[in-house]
Amino acid sequence: MRVFIMVAGVFTGAHVWQETAERLVAAGGEAHAVPLTGVDPARPAAPDGVSLETHIDDVIAAIDAVDVTGGREIVLVGHDYGIHPVLGAADRRAERIARVVYLDCGMPQNGVPALACVPDQRLRAQLAERALRGERGGVLAPPARDAEWERWGSTAGLGEAGMKRLTSSATPQPLDTLLQPLRLSGTVAAVPVTGVLCTESGAGIDSVQRLVDFGDPALAVLTGPRVTFFELPTGHWPMLSCPAALADVLLRAAAGEGHRLRAAGDDAPVPAHLRPFPWDLPEPPRDRQGPVDLYVPEGEGPRPAVVFVHGGPVPAGARPRPREWPTLVGYARLAATEGLVGATLEHRLHDIADYERAAADIAAGVERVRADPRVDGDRIALWFFSGGGLLATDWLAEPPAWLRCLAAAYPVLAPLPAWGMAGSRFHPARAVAQAGDLPVVLLRAGLETPEIAATVEAFVTAAGSGAARLELIDVPHGHHGFETVDPPEETRPAMRRAMRTVVTHLTG
Repeated sequence: MRVFIMVAGVFTGAHVWQETAERLVAAGGEAHAVPLTGVDPARPAAPDGVSLETHIDDVIAAIDAVDVTGGREIVLVGHDYGIHPVLGAADRRAERIARVVYLDCGMPQNGVPALACVPDQRLRAQLAERALRGERGGVLAPPARDAEWERWGSTAGLGEAGMKRLTSSATPQPLDTLLQPLRLSGTVAAVPVTGVLCTESGAGIDSVQRLVDFGDPALAVLTGPRVTFFELPTGHWPMLSCPAALADVLLRAAAGEGHRLRAAGDDAPVPAHLRPFPWDLPEPPRDRQGPVDLYVPEGEGPRPAVVFVHGGPVPAGARPRPREWPTLVGYARLAATEGLVGATLEHRLHDIADYERAAADIAAGVERVRADPRVDGDRIALWFFSGGGLLATDWLAEPPAWLRCLAAAYPVLAPLPAWGMAGSRFHPARAVAQAGDLPVVLLRAGLETPEIAATVEAFVTAAGSGAARLELIDVPHGHHGFETVDPPEETRPAMRRAMRTVVTHLTG
């Protein structure tokens, strides 16, 4: 028999598991929802306060109460913040745990508090400020409205009744539970794990596979033989939005089922971002200058330059690095065949929270390009890709006189809902109204993902409402990253047209 011990996230008590637990029991399992001290009304706070360690003790007590003789196996399920006390307890009782299920949550690390997994960046910063001010022992009030809940995760699938239930039963969260670092000895690393991804709340399995394909050694653990994944097409609270589907996934996870990720390496298929560029082009010498690679055609200069800005986030340990990917190198060489200096620029967009840092990297890198004697610093174009599209914001809002054109290919042009960037300044769909006479060339993928396509549509609408000089170039059958994904005959005409348009703006 499998014994499921389930721990809920912030502001929610054991009651949210009721329907899921009933289905697990009906399927022949056993289910226990852990009431957390100071959060669940069934377990009021102790006089000396509540911390992450308090909640780890709550989970340990639930584990110790289970008789594991006779083939009974304990499956720990941690949702949202709940994965932190789950991992803390599993690390100290690893020999009693058959599997840990990560339910729509982050991947906590030793020595890092749960605050790091708070999805909304502005909220995370506010809580960090409270910690710096020494506000320990306080509580965090629960969200009171639908929009406030979205700062903690997508409410998709809940409906009116689910939102009412979530809000009416919410309780304050002790602040120290989010601020105290998680301490792990490493024992829990031997326990099999399953990740359950709620796709309306963020990434799906394909997204995680792409991260692994980037070659970051830190993510290799996700490809281990005892690691599986499931998806649920719902928001952040599946125990309320789809308890039957969640129960089914938990039963299958306990049985060792689920999708296994493909390891990066020589034996794996070539990932999409490393497939060949759709042209065989001359290879001008690459001149590496810090974070910038210059591809300079033969002949007299100085020449106009196109700076290509890769997307992301890309893990810090990704190998090869983005400026060595076929798409970036291919575009730089294509620019060189047109008589321009092609420049690939590497920036530190390793996480959703890194846009400020990446923007500073790009500004510094562009100045490095402009200062090169082979470059005409008064004739520069910037070309953004994918998640790097948000980094076009500053250049649209205040385009300098030397910026003659801005281009983007399958870009993200407004923060995606799951990125926790509400109120962020990185919002090209708003900034385009300030672009003035700056020419903007937009390569749009006809088969783009719906979430990104919505940001592109918002940008196009805003550009049309103002005086923006937008040239829209469609790739009707193109997917995200179409250069190395789709047949060349589908992509080359649009790519050639976009490059020629940029050349015209730089040389005209």
